[in-house]
Amino acid sequence: MEQTANFSFKNIFNDFKAITKAGLAVSVLFSSIAGYLLGFDDEHPFSWSVLVMLSIGGYCMVGASNAFNQVIEKDLDALMDRTKNRPIPAGRMSSNTALIIASLLTIIGITLLYVINPKSAMFGAISIFLYTSIYTPLKTVTPLSVFVGAFPGAIPFMLGWVAATGEFGIEAGTLFLIQFFWQFPHFWAIGWFLYEDYEKAGFFMLPSGKKDKSTATQIILYTFWLLIASLLPVLGYTGKLHISIISAVVVFLLGIWMLFYATKLYQNRTPKAARTLMLVSVSYISLLQIVYIVDKFLR
Repeated sequence: MEQTANFSFKNIFNDFKAITKAGLAVSVLFSSIAGYLLGFDDEHPFSWSVLVMLSIGGYCMVGASNAFNQVIEKDLDALMDRTKNRPIPAGRMSSNTALIIASLLTIIGITLLYVINPKSAMFGAISIFLYTSIYTPLKTVTPLSVFVGAFPGAIPFMLGWVAATGEFGIEAGTLFLIQFFWQFPHFWAIGWFLYEDYEKAGFFMLPSGKKDKSTATQIILYTFWLLIASLLPVLGYTGKLHISIISAVVVFLLGIWMLFYATKLYQNRTPKAARTLMLVSVSYISLLQIVYIVDKFLR
């Protein structure tokens, strides 16, 4: 009986991780924590309680968005190989249960972010609304869904700064801009190597609608703009957000690394090249955030 109970608890826990997309949520959360570490200063001192509330609240907001998304797309998820074993299409969780989980996570998330400061709660609420109510329905209508989805996707990095300072200015705007441009090569790479699977559900993810030179060209262009945005803090025009020349060189090299694989996708136009670019893009944004943080503490 005890083994059955443990087995059931393990299943429930695994389904909770699946419905909230725990892996994605944690990676997004890393961006928020990075933004917080960049934002605190003598005027806005570091606070463990704020960091904990940001971490829990941030996970709740991302988890809620993912849970609402899976309720809305349950029938489409059943058509795709990569999603058919999710809790709802696989029959392990009802839509009502998922809705309750999503709603509770929304309430907890917004409340914790509001305790930090009202602006954090506002941006968290905007993120979940855009992702659930606009981005998700547009995925079967137009490739512009990726553009819409880039807005909530770019909020976490910025959210950390706002949580630390209670302010939205040029610094938070720059962090937003970096993660905004990053969304395009990242998600178009995913849309490329999962093209056939997405096609089963009628999702339009690539800008040209095809795995062609036009899409690959746009991936290169947005990677270039990402590189430019990532270097803005070295110019001295982004307020308190600043990086040294040495860090700028490292960021530049990271950008060239990602641009190289974007070019490889243009040359080869294969699922393997797209998957490699996706992995490189994940490494890029994480390493960039680490470079920014290390630079702050070493200066």
